[in-house]
Amino acid sequence: MTTSVRAGVIGLGEIGGGVAVSMARRGRVPSVYDVRPDAAAQLEGVPAQLDSIAAVTRNSDVVLIAVVSADQARDVLVGSDGLLAAARPGLIVVLLSTVSVTELHELAELCRDADVILLDCGVTNGDKAAENGIIAMIGGPDEQVDRARPVLDDFASAIMHCGPVGAGMATKIARNLIQYGCWSVVDEAANLVAAQGVSLNTLLSVMREADSDGKQTLRLLDVRAAGITVPSDYADRVAALANKDLDAAADLGVASGVPTPLARAIKPTMRDVYTGHRA
Repeated sequence: MTTSVRAGVIGLGEIGGGVAVSMARRGRVPSVYDVRPDAAAQLEGVPAQLDSIAAVTRNSDVVLIAVVSADQARDVLVGSDGLLAAARPGLIVVLLSTVSVTELHELAELCRDADVILLDCGVTNGDKAAENGIIAMIGGPDEQVDRARPVLDDFASAIMHCGPVGAGMATKIARNLIQYGCWSVVDEAANLVAAQGVSLNTLLSVMREADSDGKQTLRLLDVRAAGITVPSDYADRVAALANKDLDAAADLGVASGVPTPLARAIKPTMRDVYTGHRA
C-alpha cells in the first residue's frame, strides 16, 4: 500500500485543506470537495475540486471527512448525492471532525449498514496540517487502521492507535479537557497574582523554572499510566497540603476581589484525585 492508495478529502477548512496540501506534497494527490466552490484554489498542489461528494467517493479508497460538526458529517454521509450512496463495499472513511462519542457511534452505524468502515481520527496541531504536523488519534480495528495508514502517514507526524472505534475520539476529547482545564486554571491564577501587583512575566518565569519540561503538570497522568497505586496515607498528607493551599487561594481571591471558582471546586476532590477513586 503506497501512493497507489487513492485518497479523498471532504471539507477544505484549516485542517482538511492542510491535510490535502500535506498529502499532495508527498505525492498522494487527493480528490477533494468543499461546499465552497473556490476552496481548493489557494491550496498548493491540490487539484480543482470535483463537483460532488459522490465523485470524490468514487475516486477514493480512503475518504477523509474534515467538517465542523456531527450534523455536517451526517450530511456528508447520507445527504443528497452523499458518500454512502456512492461508496463501494469496504471503503474506509476517516472522520477528522471532533464529535461526541455517542454521535461517532451513530455515524459508524450508518457506515456499517452500507458495508463501509468508519475510523475515528481525533487530531491536534491542526494549524500544522499542511506541514505534516498533525498528531492523529485513531480508533478502529487493526486491519482497517493498517489499510488507512499510508494515507495517514502523509499528513500526520504521529499516529496513535488508541483502540476500537470511539477510542480515538475519546482520547482527543480527554486531551482537550486537559488543555482547556489548564487554560482556565492559568486564567484564575493570573488574575489572582495580577491583583496583588505581581507581573505576569514573574509568574511565568517561576512556572518555567519550576516545571520547564511540563513533567510536573503531567505527573499524575504518568503515575496513572504506570499503574502505580498511591498509598492512602500519602494521599491524605498531600491532599491536606493541597487543601491548605487552595484555601489560601480562595482567601486571596476574597481579599483581592477576584473570583476563584476553580480553587473552590478543586478542593473537595483532591484526596480522590491522588487515589484515583473519584466517583
